[in-house]
Amino acid sequence: MIEYFVLFFLSLLFSYLVLKMIIPYLLKNNIIGKDVNKLESSPVAEMGGIGIVAGFSIGVLCAIFFHTFLGLEFNLDFVFAALVCIFMLAFIGFVDDLLDVPQVIKAFLPLLAAIPLIAVRSAGSTVMSMPFIGAVDLGIFYFFILIPIGIAVASNLTNMLAGFNGIEAGMGIVMLSFASAIAALVGSADALVIYIPMIGALLGFLFLNWYPARIFPGDVGTLVIGATLAAGCIIGNFESSAAFLMSLYVIDFFIKAANRFPSSKWWGELKEGKLYPIDEKVRGFAQLIMKMRNGISEQRLVLFFIGLEFIIGIVVLFVFFGNRII
Repeated sequence: MIEYFVLFFLSLLFSYLVLKMIIPYLLKNNIIGKDVNKLESSPVAEMGGIGIVAGFSIGVLCAIFFHTFLGLEFNLDFVFAALVCIFMLAFIGFVDDLLDVPQVIKAFLPLLAAIPLIAVRSAGSTVMSMPFIGAVDLGIFYFFILIPIGIAVASNLTNMLAGFNGIEAGMGIVMLSFASAIAALVGSADALVIYIPMIGALLGFLFLNWYPARIFPGDVGTLVIGATLAAGCIIGNFESSAAFLMSLYVIDFFIKAANRFPSSKWWGELKEGKLYPIDEKVRGFAQLIMKMRNGISEQRLVLFFIGLEFIIGIVVLFVFFGNRII
């Protein structure tokens, strides 16, 4: 257990320190974004996901050291496959932040990032546990359809429910914490080695991304959150329970799909300290909450989503693993 605490702490510390160092550089080189939910704000550094990936990398490298020299047990092949997948998504996000990759390409490339996971899982089980149904053998469909689509969907969903100070990292921390609890319940050290460092890295980032944000995650940060959840549950073989942890992201997807995935006006209009849907039109889940609450501050909006994600996590634990917990 102490090894996992070390992974968490090192990832948190390294993520925070890297971000503190690169913020001035990003501002100096005009790698900035506008905080659209505020009337007036100074330019905010972008691509904070670089710090997240850096902290995550240190944590996983430390885990590999523990595995090699101190006997921390996990499947190295599975962890390496997950790493390649996550780093591929980080690279896609990095390029998109700099060059603005077309959405069609950004949606397709994560399918290729799943290849390492397909390779390592090809000799494993194709059985998934479904709530109220039981175990279902998906056969070859699992390898060539479910895994690549799972990576692509998860990474793109966490890239969509974003844009408010602290929401990406805050929800990601809660979601991955519950995924870690699931990994512990099913005995998947492989998934824990992926999840724990990412939680630490996200927390280090959150200190600088909380309202008022000093840095934004960029696509390099948002894509890796979903990729990490998906990669971990695939190597840990608890895909169905992890999928339900993304319920809020799925709701946001359908609301935005109904509005043809708006590229603008998805944020809030600030009036007297509260955010309201622009033109009183709901284009995403966040704007739905703004409308239902008749205006809400950005901090309360983010805390609402973090709290709702926590409730989703509790429900998932009891639906899937209630007999083990009780």
